[in-house]
Amino acid sequence: MKSIFNTNDVAETITRIKNLTPKTQAQWGKMNVAQMLAHCCVAYEMAYTNKYPKPGAFKKFMLKLFVKNAVVGPKPYPKNGRTAPEFIIADERNFETEKANLIEYLTKTQELGADHFHNRESHSFGPLTKDEWNVLFYKHLDHHLTQFGV
Repeated sequence: MKSIFNTNDVAETITRIKNLTPKTQAQWGKMNVAQMLAHCCVAYEMAYTNKYPKPGAFKKFMLKLFVKNAVVGPKPYPKNGRTAPEFIIADERNFETEKANLIEYLTKTQELGADHFHNRESHSFGPLTKDEWNVLFYKHLDHHLTQFGV
């Protein structure tokens, strides 16, 4: 798996994002391209902001028990898989704004580097290793860029 902390891998990922247009169609799923970009920003918003309330102790325990391995494990996400309510983007979004936001989050993450994230508390799963953070960020983004053919 590529690394969200590697300069070349992030540059390649940003090129993929820049190959999207407002008219790019999904190969599966319900989101349009602007919604997908906003959806991908949620993981970074959870890491960098307090925009989303943290789950309570019981919900966090359940997420760690039943969801964490699917999110930070090596197995690819299935097409049309379920997502957490916080990640559902149902309203229309501005393509250029969402694209710029996502590129800014990618750049910030790469610049902060893996050591910044190692054993850092995640919004839903507790402390994650730098490798788990990489999987959380990269696997999700790669899944959706592939969904839109880039």
